[in-house]
Amino acid sequence: MPKQKTRRSAAKRFKVTGTGKLRRLQAWRAHLVAGKKSSSRLRRLAGETEVSPADRKRVKRMLGR
Repeated sequence: MPKQKTRRSAAKRFKVTGTGKLRRLQAWRAHLVAGKKSSSRLRRLAGETEVSPADRKRVKRMLGR
C-alpha cells in the first residue's frame, strides 16, 4: 500500500499545536486592507483561531492524522 500523502494546500493553511489542537488564520484579513477596513476590524481579525468542531475531522484527514 502506498504511503499516505498530506494535502499541501491544507498544510499551508493549518497547523497542529503540541496538544493536538488545529489552528488557522482568520478570513477577510488579506485583501483590501489599506483604506477599506477599520483598524479595530483588522485587529480583531489578526492572529490565529481554532478550527471549528464541524471541520476538525476533515482537516485532520487532509493533514494525514
